[in-house]
Amino acid sequence: MEREKFSSRLGFILISAGCAIGLGNVWRFPYITGKYGGAAFVILYLFFLVILGLPIMVMEFSVGRASRKSAALSFDVLEPKGTKWHLYKYGAMAGNYLLMMFYTTIGGWMLLYFFKTALGQFDGLTSAEVSDSFGKLMGQPGLMTLFMIITVVTCFMICSLGLQKGVEKITKVMMVCLLGLMIVLAARSLLLKGGEEGIRFYLFPDFKKLTEGSGGLWEAVYAAMGQSFFTLSLGIGALAIFGSYIGKERSLTGEALSIAVLDTFVALMAGLIIFPACFAYDIQPDSGPNLIFITLPNVFNAMKGGRLWGTLFFLFMSFAAFSTIIAVFENILSFAMDLTGCSRKKAVVINLIAIIVLSLPCVLGFNVLSGLKLPGGSVLDFEDFLVSNNLLPLGSLIYLLFCTSRYGWGFRNFMKEANTGEGIKFPSWARFYVSYILPVIVLLIFFMGYWSFFH
Repeated sequence: MEREKFSSRLGFILISAGCAIGLGNVWRFPYITGKYGGAAFVILYLFFLVILGLPIMVMEFSVGRASRKSAALSFDVLEPKGTKWHLYKYGAMAGNYLLMMFYTTIGGWMLLYFFKTALGQFDGLTSAEVSDSFGKLMGQPGLMTLFMIITVVTCFMICSLGLQKGVEKITKVMMVCLLGLMIVLAARSLLLKGGEEGIRFYLFPDFKKLTEGSGGLWEAVYAAMGQSFFTLSLGIGALAIFGSYIGKERSLTGEALSIAVLDTFVALMAGLIIFPACFAYDIQPDSGPNLIFITLPNVFNAMKGGRLWGTLFFLFMSFAAFSTIIAVFENILSFAMDLTGCSRKKAVVINLIAIIVLSLPCVLGFNVLSGLKLPGGSVLDFEDFLVSNNLLPLGSLIYLLFCTSRYGWGFRNFMKEANTGEGIKFPSWARFYVSYILPVIVLLIFFMGYWSFFH
């Protein structure tokens, strides 16, 4: 069977960016930036995005494009005879399934909040009542399951239409709408009376603020490293699949840079939406995960025309979540098709049922299974820990070693693939850095993730 391809370079960039652009950008980035002092943290984050995220992204794309396979078979195709790199396929596949086991629940929350805001269910509520409404939602397994299923079915139906007619066509529209909504919401937020202080906090660096956390400067540095690393969903083959769908016309460093720029643009714009609004309405910008579901509905309640702006905001959040879910579902379907040779439709039916069943523990973890004692707290927290603190860093380490070690695919083969085509080339002088320094940094992120999780 001939491998499907993207119809355009724009499709590849928008879909790869859609995979990277998710709730890590528009939910985690603003509150972690608020926690570590604003603009100074943003500069630190951008620095680590370039030196950590970008090289590993190029490596994932290279493995995908050279093998023309998903992570289920890419190592089998490229590894030296007799080596065991292909065993990582199970880690990559587990990472994609685990990610969807909790991400679909959060995607369902975003969709539900879009409808609740559009129908005016938050209008006139006090801050305490808005907070209570989220608490009540956690205690409604039926409603959460319904919106999780709607999310899963919608995204799989898009994937069932094929790469070009479904995933590419619809994600392009979704991403253009997402970017348009961001610009409109940011413009509205920037014009709020009293929002100037939020702009100053976000755009004018005060490096003293990096040392104000309980762990001092090191804690802020680790947070910036972690955010720059995890925002791109590296290490589980979620981006490698899109490398397998593109031609050799463009070099991969330039393409990875375009995706990183788009990913960063969305994260920065999310901050421009949230920080002026927080300061205009005297709300703490570091209010953690509650920022989206409790803090911001209160902001929209206080804002003139808040119902409209709140509806647009949760529509934007839904697009951000769905773009990632569609991209990861495409990877999961590719696993099935590469390993079994089955049709796309059959892979959709089997995986749709599997993902719904696998997602139930996360939904039930807030109510029926709330008494279950797991490291980190809820089922969602534990599943997130398994992906973010284990499979992403360890998977990234596998890609790094595979592309640089003479016992793997090797640096020469990697460079040949990465630099084929027009555009920015991967620098040969970076060989020592990606072979010896970057793996140590990734291991450090892995061990620090355990330290912070259990402390």
